[in-house]
Order: sequence, then structure tokens, then C-alpha cells
Amino acid sequence: MSTIEISRGPVEYTVLGGDPDTAPLVLLHEGLGCIAMWRRFPARLAAATGRRVLVYSRHGYGSSGPARLPRSPRYMHEEAYEVLPELLDRLGLRRPVLVGHSDGASIALLHAAAHPVEAAVAMAPHLFAEERTLRGVEAARASYLSGPLARELAFYHQDPRAVFEGWSDVWLSPAFRSWDIASDLAGVTAPVLLVQGDRDQYGSPAHLDAAQRALTGPVHRLELADCGHSPHLDRTADVVDAVRTFLTDHLTDLVPQQQEIRP
Repeated sequence: MSTIEISRGPVEYTVLGGDPDTAPLVLLHEGLGCIAMWRRFPARLAAATGRRVLVYSRHGYGSSGPARLPRSPRYMHEEAYEVLPELLDRLGLRRPVLVGHSDGASIALLHAAAHPVEAAVAMAPHLFAEERTLRGVEAARASYLSGPLARELAFYHQDPRAVFEGWSDVWLSPAFRSWDIASDLAGVTAPVLLVQGDRDQYGSPAHLDAAQRALTGPVHRLELADCGHSPHLDRTADVVDAVRTFLTDHLTDLVPQQQEIRP
């Protein structure tokens, strides 16, 4: 694992090797995630696509520096517009393929609306504060307070309490009830693959519907049966195959630009 210093503090990251002449994949984790919580998905993705894969933990997660708490309802905008552009610039990456999950999927779409990307994959994205999502956060809070989720997060994060409360407090705040990013996504002209599980406890297909209405580039939609909020873990092979096919169909004709990831 490597660490890079940016204006908000140190960020832990790792890069899996692949073809330097193709756009790298940049993975953006969920609201309680980090590098380690992707498990074997990054390696499977790198092997299937032949591309480099950058995985990092946002501030406050894993072993990265602390986050600025409490978060505002625009914390995903800040990640998309401020933190991610600086990180990519420091690493010398241009026009990546963003692969986001949950909060990370929302961040990916927001970034793609304002910055050039080759494509984006949004797994279980949040576009608005849906009642199902809020019920899921409430259930997660109960699990955290009773112990199971707290023990799991302690395995992955330096400060699990800050991770959980920093996420749940903003989602359950009255100010977040009106949160909606659909109007911010008209600038997304790159191809987008949307992925959702039919048993997602944090969101319904209404988020994919909203994304399809808002996005202005090519949109592909994959809904998976017997799949919860984490398609990349519940249906890994199907998601990896879908991403590989999506990239092959949309990016093979692009002129390659070699990029060297800078430490």
C-alpha cells in the first residue's frame, strides 16, 4: 500500500498493473468502504480487462487521513469536484474509467459531469434521498449500536466510529431529505453502465430511472437477480463480465494515450 499527500491530508492507495496505453480504472468505494473492503474485485477486474486499476480510501476511511466532520449534504460533490480531481492530477491520470459503488457511484457520476472521463460504471448509485435508503441507514445504525457492524468496521478502519457516524449522521439529517443530484448530471456525455441488484436494501431501480433521464451520453443498464446492495460482491463474475464487455464495446476505438502513474 502506498500513501500520497493531497491538500486534505494523506490518502492510501494501491495500483494493480495493466496496459499503460489504455485508460485506467479508478474504483470509488461505498459510504462505509475502503480499499480492503473491495476484496478480490479489483484483481478480478484488472485480470479481465487488462487495464491498470487504482484503488484508494477516501479521507476518514481505511488508513487514509481523517475526514472533515461533520459532513455537509454536499460531501459527495466535494469529493467529486475537489478531492478526486486533485488526486488524479497528483497521480498523473487523465480521462480515467470510473467504477463506483453506492456513494462512490454517485461521486463517479458527479465527477463525470464536470471532468473528462472515458466512461463510468455506477453500481447501486444514489441520486436522491429515497425512503428505502434511509430505512437501510437506520437498520445499519441498529446493527452498529448492537455490535456486529461495529466489529466489522473495526477490522477495516483506523477510526470505525468516525466512519459510521460521519456517514449515518449526514444521511439521517433533516437537511439531507432534499438531497438530489439528478440536475447535476446533464454534463455526463461519456458512456455509463448502471448496475443494480433486485434485493438492494439501500435503493430501488428508481435511481437508475433517474440516471437514465439525466445522463446525456450512451447508457447501459444491468439489473441482477438474487443480488443485494453490493453487486461486485454478490454477483462478481457477472459484474466483471459486464464491465469488460462494456469497455470493449465503447472504448476499443479510442486513440491510446500512455500515462505513467506518479508516486
